[in-house]
Amino acid sequence: MARQQLNEALESPLPEIAAASPSLRPRLVSVESQGQQVDLDADDATSSSGRVQILLPGPPASEPDIPLVGLPEDSFSLRRRASLRGAARRAFDVLAAIVLGLVFLPLMLGIALLLRNEGGPVIYRHRRIGRDGTTFECLKFRSMVSDAERKLRELLERHPELKEEWLRDHKLRDDPRITALGRFLRRTSFDELPQIWNVLRGDMSLVGPRPIVHEEMMRYGRFLPFYLSVKPGITGLWQVTGRNDTDYRRRVVIDVYYVRNRSAILDVYILLKTTGVILRGGGAY
Repeated sequence: MARQQLNEALESPLPEIAAASPSLRPRLVSVESQGQQVDLDADDATSSSGRVQILLPGPPASEPDIPLVGLPEDSFSLRRRASLRGAARRAFDVLAAIVLGLVFLPLMLGIALLLRNEGGPVIYRHRRIGRDGTTFECLKFRSMVSDAERKLRELLERHPELKEEWLRDHKLRDDPRITALGRFLRRTSFDELPQIWNVLRGDMSLVGPRPIVHEEMMRYGRFLPFYLSVKPGITGLWQVTGRNDTDYRRRVVIDVYYVRNRSAILDVYILLKTTGVILRGGGAY
């Protein structure tokens, strides 16, 4: 039944999202979708609060103080259950991250030594969007040459077809910037092992939507609040249902489906299936 619901969601149409030139970075970007407008602060990376401003039409979000006496008992029950679920999820994340960190510590040390011998930094840090629009440094083992950003600009300037692919997928299937060791790390997903530290810090969860960069926020349109309502994960439903072989439209649908149907059973299913995906190296590039 769950698989049928997901397949139906993947076939449903998504709203058109207003396109904006990637070369323009206005202070406020407007995304219109089916009569709704979401304003995104384009300078979140330099914002002192480290948060992305999201303005939705309608009454202010703040509500007047409501006395506790007289509220339906179900309201307290729902909030209590939600709080307990959040605490249980966090406890599981921390415990599992500690165990995984100890298990993979020798492997991570070996990878760090190999990267150090290559020259350049061992860890690649990149700003990503987290829950509630907060930004954080997502950690990965470096899988590209040291001057990857400069090489990317040169590639996109010289090859229009690569620029089109980058704008469409925010990835290059045959990226010449990836090193031989980096290709192995990506195929096995070992490049993401440092994100165990992100989980311990509370930036990420073991399971959740894939962390996105600021430029990808517009792709979610009116569905952006779903992404922002949970922590991004090291693995997730998108990674085990096609990974990079899935186009961005389906990725948004999968993220929304996960948030709407999130449960401990679904998370365990994703974690178990992640092992098989890593062993096969399916969809990784």
